Amino acid sequence: MKPESAVSRAWQAGLIPAGLLVLAAWMAYGGSLSGPFFFDDLAAIVDNPTIRHLGSLSQVLSPPATEGSSAAGRPLVNLSLALNFAWGGLDVRGYHATNLAIHVLAALALFGITRRTMARPGETMSAGGTSGSPTVLGFIVALLWMLHPLQTESVTFVIQRTESLMGLLYLLTLYGFIRYVDGTAFGATTWAGFSLTACLLGMATKEVMVSAPVLVFLYDRTFVSGSFRTAWMRHRRYYAGLAATWLVLGVIVVHAGGSRAGAAGFGLGVSSWSYALTQCRALLLYLQLAFWPHPLVVDYGIDVARHPSEVVLQAVVLLLLLMGTVVALWRRPALGFLGAWFFAILAPSSSIVPLVTQTMAEHRMYLSLAAVIALVVCGGHAVLTGSGRDRGELYAGMGRGYLAILLALSGGLGFLTARRNGDYRSVRAIWSDTVAKRPTNARAHSNLGSALEADGRIEEAVAQYEEALRLNPDYTETHNNLGNVLSGLPGRSGDAIAEFQAALRLKPDSAAVHFNLGNLWLRTPGRLNDAIAEYEAAVRLQPDHVAAHNNLGGALSGQPGRLNDAIIQYEAVLRLKPDFAEAHLNLGNLWSKVPGRQNDAVAQYETALRLKPDFAEAHLNLAIILLDQFGLRNEAEAHLRAALKIQPTNTAARQILDEIRVAPP
Repeated sequence: MKPESAVSRAWQAGLIPAGLLVLAAWMAYGGSLSGPFFFDDLAAIVDNPTIRHLGSLSQVLSPPATEGSSAAGRPLVNLSLALNFAWGGLDVRGYHATNLAIHVLAALALFGITRRTMARPGETMSAGGTSGSPTVLGFIVALLWMLHPLQTESVTFVIQRTESLMGLLYLLTLYGFIRYVDGTAFGATTWAGFSLTACLLGMATKEVMVSAPVLVFLYDRTFVSGSFRTAWMRHRRYYAGLAATWLVLGVIVVHAGGSRAGAAGFGLGVSSWSYALTQCRALLLYLQLAFWPHPLVVDYGIDVARHPSEVVLQAVVLLLLLMGTVVALWRRPALGFLGAWFFAILAPSSSIVPLVTQTMAEHRMYLSLAAVIALVVCGGHAVLTGSGRDRGELYAGMGRGYLAILLALSGGLGFLTARRNGDYRSVRAIWSDTVAKRPTNARAHSNLGSALEADGRIEEAVAQYEEALRLNPDYTETHNNLGNVLSGLPGRSGDAIAEFQAALRLKPDSAAVHFNLGNLWLRTPGRLNDAIAEYEAAVRLQPDHVAAHNNLGGALSGQPGRLNDAIIQYEAVLRLKPDFAEAHLNLGNLWSKVPGRQNDAVAQYETALRLKPDFAEAHLNLAIILLDQFGLRNEAEAHLRAALKIQPTNTAARQILDEIRVAPP
């Protein structure tokens, strides 16, 4: 018998497969690290003040229930975003790199689970016995799962970290359990604690984690203990700990008021019946995309099925699959486990609890896809190669042809993933792609309009907004966006006001609409009081609206007797965003008008310059107060020269500097 080579030992130990998984992930996703924030990223990351204060964990772990924020009610996700912000601010590359690292770790965890399950004596996941190397089978399952294009939304769309991070913790919960039941006394205790900790953290990541304790119990019965009774008797203390993690999820859900940021829950405009009907269509679509990942769409809209006749075929197929899963759980437990894995993980988002902002979404297949791939790989292996060969060799019993087909398939999937990631290269690109694939999606047209507006293509943006309103006349956000664009066009202020008023009729409590209408009134002669009223409504409805506080401060500073009110607004801005240089300048300007507060004004100007050294206006205003209030000519002259270096045409700085030169010392 020939001794094993070092390469063979490294392969069987999992070192080479792990390295290949990391390399393959980089090849598929390495070009996507510069994709911009968009869509739900804005509310959850860009406009989320709690991720900016890592030092205040109470804030970080209590993300606001801002409309559209996927971080709401998910403290661990918000903590991960706060860590990214602490490392690199809003540099999107750090967020993408973290998402990719999470995905790779999840693939490694799946590799470990599949490999160890294949190596267990008796029945295997193929439900028909397998003689293939557990390491090879585990590697192929993890590779195909990791490179599948259906995963791009969960990895490349930054805030869908909610799904991938939960998926990682779900897999680690199961992996920890497997190591627990296979370990020695000391090792078993450590791995049990690891599994329970992963489950606890998962509950603080996303609600889908609710099914993890059930699936671990089912895994125990299927692959370890042989029956539910034996599983409970052997590991009841462990299961008591798993069940206790549901309390964490319960507290989070109750704290959120039973719904999540107006996006999920009952009483939000979509009935449980209509949502359940829609999920018949969604689940069959997910299965189709698992086998044929085209077309992939980042936003399927909010359409719902209203009558069973719309989804009768999908409902029949789905019912048969569910019945097959139930039967297999007793007759072919491993096959039943895969079916249960698929349905149980999708159940929280694809059952009767409406997710009104997204009735279908590809990221929901992140974990469930593993069951489909495991079934294809292991089932195909069992059919094509049979069983009974020696599993000790590297490719034992697998058949080189079948292995070559699977590796070629993984290469093709990796290519499609890299190509799909190209659609995320810009905000305009991803929404153009979505509009092309879902032309009746009003939200996609509206978001494409926003992207075109940001690129300065105003006429095209207006056309997209108008198409969105044709498809959905009650689309508040689009009325607001169209009003915003029209307010900047000559002679269109009346049309803009009409759009804002239409938006407020639909949604009177929209802080964004009040803010934008306030901006329009601020630019309109004689309407300053109206502007102030709109800004006050915006900050009342959304107390953390930085721009509304800032603009309200500016509007109040122009009103007689409202200086103190303006100061209060700027102080609110700086509590929310301490690095806002312009707000420090504005507050300095106000303090300079208050007797005895000139030192405070100087401090604000100096802070503004520390945050923004090329801030010409701050240099000028600081020079003026140093000269007029403190008589510091040299210091004032230095700031005036700095202002002129930044802004050579600054006539005020030039004039004051000339006066200093001719004035006697």
